[in-house]
Amino acid sequence: MKLVPLSDRVVLKQMEAEETTASGIVLPGQAKEKPQQAEVVAVGPGGVVDGKEVKMYVSVGQKVIYQKYAGTDVKLGKEEYTIVRQNDILAIVEEA
Repeated sequence: MKLVPLSDRVVLKQMEAEETTASGIVLPGQAKEKPQQAEVVAVGPGGVVDGKEVKMYVSVGQKVIYQKYAGTDVKLGKEEYTIVRQNDILAIVEEA
């Protein structure tokens, strides 16, 4: 099975959260926040949303940062995904 997003939606797969802080403190499972960085797994076709033309600026395989409480969490098989609107994505992470 695979997820095929509609309209201006993007399917994201969470990147693994850091288990230790920069200073070396190990975080227990409950203390870890959901990471805001994810990899794009699928992208909708865009089109007209709320009467405005929407062009998709992200593509599959890119790493992005999205708003903290955005989207809908979905479990498909053993994998967990987050489905967000493109305007909930704040930035594309590019390697330097």
